[in-house]
Amino acid sequence: MSFRAILGASGALGFAACAATLMVTPANSEDAKPAITATGFEAGYGPNPVLPTPDKSLIPTVNVAKAKPWTGADKPVAAGEFEVTEFARDLDHPRWLYTLPNGDILVAESNAPPKPKDSGGIKGWFMKIFMGKAGAVTPSANRITLYRPTSGAPERHQFLQNLNSPFGMALAGERLYVANTDAIVSFPYKTGDVEITAAPEKLIDLPAGARNRHWTKGLIANKDGTKLYATVGSNSNVAENGMNEEAGRALILEVDIKAKTSREFATGLRNPNGLAWQPQSGALWTTVNERDELGNDLVPDYMTSVKDGAFYGWPYSYFGQHLDDRVKPPKPDLVAKAIAPDYALGAHTASLGLAFASGDALPEKFRNGAFVAQHGSWNRKPVAGYKVIFIPFADGKPSGPPQDVLTGFLSDQGDAQGRPVGLTFDKTGALLVADDVGNRIWKLTPKSGNASASVTN
Repeated sequence: MSFRAILGASGALGFAACAATLMVTPANSEDAKPAITATGFEAGYGPNPVLPTPDKSLIPTVNVAKAKPWTGADKPVAAGEFEVTEFARDLDHPRWLYTLPNGDILVAESNAPPKPKDSGGIKGWFMKIFMGKAGAVTPSANRITLYRPTSGAPERHQFLQNLNSPFGMALAGERLYVANTDAIVSFPYKTGDVEITAAPEKLIDLPAGARNRHWTKGLIANKDGTKLYATVGSNSNVAENGMNEEAGRALILEVDIKAKTSREFATGLRNPNGLAWQPQSGALWTTVNERDELGNDLVPDYMTSVKDGAFYGWPYSYFGQHLDDRVKPPKPDLVAKAIAPDYALGAHTASLGLAFASGDALPEKFRNGAFVAQHGSWNRKPVAGYKVIFIPFADGKPSGPPQDVLTGFLSDQGDAQGRPVGLTFDKTGALLVADDVGNRIWKLTPKSGNASASVTN
């Protein structure tokens, strides 16, 4: 989140007010249940969410669910049609998942790189406190671990080391591409490899630097393996550090692998993360985290199909052409071009992981749609997210309200036992969920039926 408001407070009284207001308060899980609107959607969800008037305040809301990882046999709660089991444990901040064609599962164990330009002063002091409470200040493991499913516990292998805050992964041809925070690099890969020791080959640089506010870089390959698509988040909340620091950010890049060149595919996306191909339409979809400091119910995070050349508003407007008057100077010509995303996912839910499924391995009502991992809010009261949801699709578009499929990440006391991040399907059609606070991978399977499935990530 942005702490521009904190920086604006001055003097002993102002600082005392900040310290008093920005207390870490319990995030009661019962408070996370939003109201249902007349359309049948939760407030802040759906293709046409009702957007309230912006609620600006000098002191931003901070409501952190303290990280208290799972103990013993504790685990999240699956919806009635599913059961959840532990696939892997004892990881180091597992963020992103990728399924190789032979069924091996890659796990990027990663965290933010050092950001000296974003860690000083009052802002940096508060940020360290809140991120520490949320379980997000551990040094980055900078590695990818491989799991090979077996009839029992999966085999575990140290696959890649000495990366730089890795996140997205994609196989194209005989090379595995990894999105480090500052570059896309590649490695030779043969089916069945359980370790890669070759030196990385740089494909292109990615924006990083001393501030590097949104450090995660998602990655996906097209069907024929000639192009990659990479997400690059903004370097701020609403460009408060100036647009010069946003060069090459808040967008999705299209990368030509052979030419080693890139172009801006879609822009105005504050912090895109998940990427997936929608099976029926073939369209590229993404999940996006929106801006802060406009109140508990603005702005909804969202998922959307990504149109080539489209502008989605950030920082000048949100959810289409709703003007954000904090951004100076305004750009009415750009706002006029801003298109609204397809589906709102609730304000401050931190919707990250995205995976589409089709086929008959899942219960019938979950066979056509999108699964989204909501990492959970830390600047909303009451809290939101902390769960995995399913959005049904028909004819390549969302067709109904979201449904909870994995909950219970918050304890009865409001502590975060886990936080879901990356999603992937294994070769049996089971959904795997990376949990970067619980340091585990969860496996979601139907209670009955194990037929084959066609799965797309």
